[in-house]
Amino acid sequence: MKSGKVLLGILAGVAGGALLGILFAPEKGVRTRKNIMDKSGDYADDLKDKFNDYVNSMSKKYEKAWHEAEVIVAEGKAKYVELMDEGKAKAGEVMKS
Repeated sequence: MKSGKVLLGILAGVAGGALLGILFAPEKGVRTRKNIMDKSGDYADDLKDKFNDYVNSMSKKYEKAWHEAEVIVAEGKAKYVELMDEGKAKAGEVMKS
């Protein structure tokens, strides 16, 4: 989560710098507004891509953790069944004695 905030801060800084650079450039207003719209569209697309990459990364981590939890639960159940079978076998031996 911390790296996401850093990335967002960097992108905001770059976007702000580009906007200021365009606003102070010696061009006509129409051209400046077009440049602002073009750059903002580019930054929005980049931000969407970064966000999607982040979501995909988090989804993969979640799936991996879920799979590991399923494996641990399955191992626990198998151990439980094994111990129950051993207990039943010992109880049967005691009853025969």
